[in-house]
Amino acid sequence: MATDKKLLIKGLQRLVYTLGLMFAGPVVLYQAFKNEDHPFYIPVLVFGAILAIGAVAMGFYSIKTLLDALFGSKK
Repeated sequence: MATDKKLLIKGLQRLVYTLGLMFAGPVVLYQAFKNEDHPFYIPVLVFGAILAIGAVAMGFYSIKTLLDALFGSKK
């Protein structure tokens, strides 16, 4: 089995995006909980939750891409 180098690069790029989301989500959530009396509390909280859920989903998706690059996709 040969490694698909283009798919491997794509998977690594997605892991970098995942890493960014993994830091951005908790930071935004922390800022929302720190400013509970602010009028934009709910929108910032929802945005932080979306970023955190996106980090988990993107993590699974990027690992799946890496595994497809290394071992080949199911056919």
